[in-house]
Amino acid sequence: MSTKKKLFLSAAGAAGGAGLNVEEVFSTYLYTGDGGTMTITNDIDLATEGGLVWEKNRSGSTYWHHFRDNETGADKMMELPNTSGLQNVGAGSFTTTGYTANATYGATVSSRDYVSWTFRKAPKFFDVVTYTGNGTNPRTINHNLGCDVGFIIIKRTDNTNNWHVWHRSVTGYGVFNNTAAWNSSTTLWASTNPTSTSFTVSNESDVNATNATYVAYLFAHNDADGEFGPDADQDIIKCGTYTGNGSDNGPEINLGFEPQWYMFKKTSGYGGWFIYDVMRGWCVDPGIGPYLSANAQDIEADSSRVQPTPTGIKIHDSNDSWNQNGATFIYMAIRRGPMAVPESATDVFAVKTSTAGSGTLPLDIIPSIGFAPDWGFTIRHLLNGSEVSKLPYIGTRLTGYGRSLLTDRTSVEGTATLYAFDTSDAPLVGDAGGGNDSGASNIHWLWKRAPNFCDVVTWTGTATSGYEAVDHNLGVIPEMMWIKNRDNNYPQDRGHWYVYHKDLASNGYLWLDTASAEATDYPGWTTSSFPFSATRFWVNKQRLSYTNEKYIAYLFASLDGISKVGSYTGNGSSQNIDCGFSSGARFVLIKGIDAGSNWHVWDSERGIVSGNDPFLHLNSDTAQNSSNDYIDPYSAGFTINNYAQANASGQDFIFYAIA
Repeated sequence: MSTKKKLFLSAAGAAGGAGLNVEEVFSTYLYTGDGGTMTITNDIDLATEGGLVWEKNRSGSTYWHHFRDNETGADKMMELPNTSGLQNVGAGSFTTTGYTANATYGATVSSRDYVSWTFRKAPKFFDVVTYTGNGTNPRTINHNLGCDVGFIIIKRTDNTNNWHVWHRSVTGYGVFNNTAAWNSSTTLWASTNPTSTSFTVSNESDVNATNATYVAYLFAHNDADGEFGPDADQDIIKCGTYTGNGSDNGPEINLGFEPQWYMFKKTSGYGGWFIYDVMRGWCVDPGIGPYLSANAQDIEADSSRVQPTPTGIKIHDSNDSWNQNGATFIYMAIRRGPMAVPESATDVFAVKTSTAGSGTLPLDIIPSIGFAPDWGFTIRHLLNGSEVSKLPYIGTRLTGYGRSLLTDRTSVEGTATLYAFDTSDAPLVGDAGGGNDSGASNIHWLWKRAPNFCDVVTWTGTATSGYEAVDHNLGVIPEMMWIKNRDNNYPQDRGHWYVYHKDLASNGYLWLDTASAEATDYPGWTTSSFPFSATRFWVNKQRLSYTNEKYIAYLFASLDGISKVGSYTGNGSSQNIDCGFSSGARFVLIKGIDAGSNWHVWDSERGIVSGNDPFLHLNSDTAQNSSNDYIDPYSAGFTINNYAQANASGQDFIFYAIA
């Protein structure tokens, strides 16, 4: 559906109308400079709709933030925290799928890493306004947000004035290019707050000198009135405030959504404008998560003192710049995407093989997959052409670089440098326990979190008994879940990978790390008493939410034409498993639930063919087996042949398949 049609349907309140999705109006894009003109494809239509591109180098020498927008011209730029006016940087353009960056203003320096944040013009999200000052007081400037204004940045473009900001939660103004405390004076705004259609300025030279030129960037605040998402009823941007408590167990901000981008500043004293985003590694663990400062030229620094949650942000550090006791902090947060239900399996799942090289880490680069994955497996299956034993590693964006889990054992989270997720395409692979030995071939299964397809959530346990609700953003009731204690595996039953599947008993479970059959003796849940929903599930605190212990859950669902969570009864010969696909399965996971059997995985990269098909086990580090024809292609799903551990007569099996 076109953007204009979606906006029309949303505004008209038409039945079944859809609003814009956050991925259509905001992007965090990572790239490495090549020294020339680079085309950045982030799927944001800047040519038609207009907007702002905010670029910053992450590595190399310190350098300015760059601001380019359609109103002042894509070939012009302003620098932050530099206070100089608008500069003509020559070549540069906005396209229907992104923009171009060039070396003339330092945006593509060879081998330097960059981030760009793109804000597209859209009602209830973002607008750009330029105006020429007339020296009157008050002066009203129109805008097109059509809702509450959350945050405004104003810069005089013909002079070296400061970058001034307004925020809905505090009185007065701030200065974007330094760390100064908030100024309580309202004179810049003529003592008038913005409305849904205009903002007001005085005749001060910073905002309205006669014949001076200005640009204003306006960011919305959605308060249960956003018209985004498939049903045009979701919020995607929040601007608010919190009060620090000086504790490592800091405040929790309820946004009503999981954020992907977060900027905040202490207003009741000096403090930087700190910016986190999940693409660069903002994650759930303290100390892991690079930030940039809008008020500084500095490159990235690692010091995450805040974490994203399924419903907002948790402050977990007593540092004065993040959580000073009694201090006031303002923030702006943007919702994580995608909001759209995927329409193609290739947009959310990839299977790739790669061969490690030699030298310093990371040694291995996964071939392009066309999207930024959120988690994945890496297993070494060959070494110099021979099938070898290797461990099944999982790496996850939410838990950060340098964190990994093994699915074949109860061990706690390790520090193998598995995935570096700070890329807008396939991640880099580090040394997963020797997975990058020279000559090693790795198989990678990579997932993107998306509504109705899969999700990942983390939490910290709170008690030793009873049941606890865990929020998630799958958007439908989970049909399968894998849950793991990340930092404790004693007693052993607390360290196992608990597996929920819709076709098990109400309190039935499997262990991903063993071949054991379904059990109910140590349940992690009881869905008859605590049913799961499209936004939360319940876990037994004794097993899966024990006090102060960290957990992670991977959630899966069936999505027409894309994925299937199901079960079947073996017939001892051969049978077709219909998943509702049209071109067969690329990934198939099968486990017997009546008697002990392994967790078998086949994929199309290594071969789901009319012949022998290599398979691996998630619960074992045994070598790849490619000597048997246990699975065959079938357009609607897959065909399972006569194999006792996947099709024994009268035995029940669960499966998960991706088209």
